[in-house]
Amino acid sequence: MEEDILKSIDKKLEAIIKLLAGTSVQGKTKTEQIKMLGSLGMDANTIADIVNTTPATVAARLWEMKKKGTTKK
Repeated sequence: MEEDILKSIDKKLEAIIKLLAGTSVQGKTKTEQIKMLGSLGMDANTIADIVNTTPATVAARLWEMKKKGTTKK
């Protein structure tokens, strides 16, 4: 029972985080969105959901930014 409640809370928190993150990156380019969300420690799958792209695209952009040294905001 307690585990079900925790899972429900976790799902709701994930939805709130995605909503807030999506709102905070509105009006920015995909690269800027990925950079911002990546700097918050989000993984490629979560970022991809928020910016409406694939995890592979996110991972590639994050790798390019890391290589250039521009991942920090």
